[in-house]
Amino acid sequence: MPTQSVSHLSRRELFASTAAIAAGALALNERVLAADNPAANVADRTSTIKISALKGFRVGTKAYIKVETNHQVTGWGEVTGLEPDIACVLARSLFELLDGENPTRIEHLWQKLYRSHRDIRGGSFMTHVISAIDVALWDITGRLWGVPVYRLLGGPCRDKIRMYPSLKAHKTGTGGPHPFSGNPPDIERLVNNIRHSRQMVGPDGTVMFDAHCAVPPPMLIQLAAAIQPYDILWIEEPAVPGNIEVFKRLKQAIRIPLATGERDRTIWGMIPYLQERCIDILQPDCGHTGGISQMKKIATLAEAYTVPIAPHCTCSELGLTASLHATAAIPNFLIHEGYLDGHLMPPGVAIRHWTVDKEGYATLPPGPGLGVDIDETMFDKVNADPKRKFRWPLPKQPDGSVSDY
Repeated sequence: MPTQSVSHLSRRELFASTAAIAAGALALNERVLAADNPAANVADRTSTIKISALKGFRVGTKAYIKVETNHQVTGWGEVTGLEPDIACVLARSLFELLDGENPTRIEHLWQKLYRSHRDIRGGSFMTHVISAIDVALWDITGRLWGVPVYRLLGGPCRDKIRMYPSLKAHKTGTGGPHPFSGNPPDIERLVNNIRHSRQMVGPDGTVMFDAHCAVPPPMLIQLAAAIQPYDILWIEEPAVPGNIEVFKRLKQAIRIPLATGERDRTIWGMIPYLQERCIDILQPDCGHTGGISQMKKIATLAEAYTVPIAPHCTCSELGLTASLHATAAIPNFLIHEGYLDGHLMPPGVAIRHWTVDKEGYATLPPGPGLGVDIDETMFDKVNADPKRKFRWPLPKQPDGSVSDY
């Protein structure tokens, strides 16, 4: 059979042949360019470490997240402020996005998790769980490099970290929800608490008042005028997040420094306070705001506005240690919250290797990684204690109406 000449090809066949040649040339050209393009070679070709498993454990009111790798290097993180069974299920679901990834690509994986679902991006459940995963990845990376996590963050900005509560630093609370505007006895009860704290720490000590979003703005303005003589460091959580205009109104009416941030998440939750100049001290929580990665970014953002960081923390020793690593590498630091009396987690579950002196200063956490040992055999014992069961709070006013707190 004679060979078909080009002149006998149909127009469709000619176009198809030409397109195939062009596609082949384009593919070859892309491969050549990729070989010389650093941006196209982001994978660490010398590393074989991969995330192989993620496990979630309910441990009392907390959830502990364990990230495992094919090299048997593991990392731990803590979910706080969320029903722990829900946290564990969500963490296991997110493993779909982590399976087979290099755990040292921490920023990339944070972005991958945070932006994965457009309808729950930035939500508290998602961000709290991402916080724990982020901490676990930093733990793994520090262990791989054989250094404390804060060394990976630029190194320490201080030799020790001031903490409260201590003999010289005390924070007093509200004692429960309060009415929108108080009568003299209502104000006096709170004033007495603050006066007592000042007597405890002495004239050279530090007193803080946590309004806990439970003292509505009108009453808080009344109270602020009454407690001015006691020279408190800050009024914490002066209002419920969500309407920046309320914070601006309080800032105009109150001369005492205002602090907030534990219920705000990521840099996007913090920036309105800075832009509107209505908060004097930011209090991000490493377990709420997106982990160590976001803590460092928030501190840098605040530094540009000359606003100090006073991290909030109600994590156990696991999450608290992660927060101390971030704090060690932050220049604009004031004081750190942390509870070591066992009410958050019994001793021996998360074993820290840093200490606190009598003046309330913590040593820098030793590494590698977070430098925390986890005793998994203690989990069942903690969960068997009925006093350590998560319960949904329900704050009420005397008339039975539901209140903020």
